Amino acid sequence: MARPLTSMVRIALANIQFPATPDESVSLAEQAIARASTERADLICFPECFVPGYRAMGKRVPPADPVFLERAWSAIAAAAAKSDVAVILGTERVVDDALRISALVINRDGTVAGFQDKVQLDPSEEETYSAGSGRRVFQAGSLRFGVAICHEGWRYPETVRWPARRGAHVVFHPHFHEAEPGGYRPSRFADPANSFHEKAALCRAAENTCFFATVNYASAGSPTTSAVVRPDGTLLSYQPYGQPGLLVADIDIAEATGLLAARCKSPYPS
Repeated sequence: MARPLTSMVRIALANIQFPATPDESVSLAEQAIARASTERADLICFPECFVPGYRAMGKRVPPADPVFLERAWSAIAAAAAKSDVAVILGTERVVDDALRISALVINRDGTVAGFQDKVQLDPSEEETYSAGSGRRVFQAGSLRFGVAICHEGWRYPETVRWPARRGAHVVFHPHFHEAEPGGYRPSRFADPANSFHEKAALCRAAENTCFFATVNYASAGSPTTSAVVRPDGTLLSYQPYGQPGLLVADIDIAEATGLLAARCKSPYPS
């Protein structure tokens, strides 16, 4: 039976630990999806490249393996169908022998809705990953959403405005951000003493009149955490820094009018 459309949607952000191995990334994702179902979430979003793990300095992630990725995606799609939860899976994929950072969107019935590749790479990523192209808007029941991955969501507001102008109620923002030696360790969201990143999350929501849901890994001294920002730019909820778990939030998509995104007289093609 089809679920009735409603303006209230429950989302879950998987603020969980970095996987020790690619196989563990799959099992952790399956566990998080099952818990999201227990929490009656409609959709769960994972951090950047959660499968098999983001290729950061000091992280021992094996070479890219398309066979493993296909197997992993199938297992996670099966978990989504079993739990009746839509999934945004931070992952990587190989396209024309080039490795891309991506997000795989899986419907509640386990079918694949498609990928959103990372278009704007951080300069530090260019030796490892290739940029994708194009943007998409996805639908899960009454929820319409886009995905902007890490650096592109922090520093390229256009990547959030694009889906908001096309009716996205929320833009999900999978990212990877761990503590650096001597870096500031916040205990409250958007602390003025911290870096610009969490202030940017507030801006992305307010400047587009949409929800913005950012999700990071759980790690000691994490400089950013997972959070949901309302369309007026105020904070709805955030996960305690470094604490593993699901951040579950109920959002009223009727609040996400996209008004300011639609009013932008952009010089760029729409």
